[in-house]
Amino acid sequence: MKKGLLLIVLLLTLGLVNAQSFEGKGDQKLQIGANFQDNVNGITVTYDYGLGENISVGLVTGYALNLNNGLDANFEDRVEIETRFNANLGNVLNISDNFDVYPGISLSLKNFGGHLGMRYFFSSGFGIFSEFGTTFAKYNSDVLTPAEKIHNQFTVNIGAVFNL
Repeated sequence: MKKGLLLIVLLLTLGLVNAQSFEGKGDQKLQIGANFQDNVNGITVTYDYGLGENISVGLVTGYALNLNNGLDANFEDRVEIETRFNANLGNVLNISDNFDVYPGISLSLKNFGGHLGMRYFFSSGFGIFSEFGTTFAKYNSDVLTPAEKIHNQFTVNIGAVFNL
């Protein structure tokens, strides 16, 4: 039992040695995860591309799968497509080569917003991420219906991240 545990710890440690959270210009990340909002759960897919040492841009898409509390929404309300800009601060904060913190802004079909994300890599190709997002300005200034609030409110995303 002790030898098995020691082997697992050793393999994880060796995997961490080669991990790199953000490499700068040309770096590519793919994130696939779960999206949590008030009355809604869904999926999110993100692609980020490094433009410089600490700058990346990306595309995000999401779809609300599980509507709670009798919420009824059509495809247009459930889907989200956005572009985004990130400031990758992992090497500035110098916490670990495996860890990146990236605040950013986004422009979507429904709003202008911001996010704060974190990535941690276990190996050179695989890690986990979490993001917290919010809306700064909605395009629709009227009172939103419950369906229009989908992707127009505070969100939490968690999932897997891959180096491409």
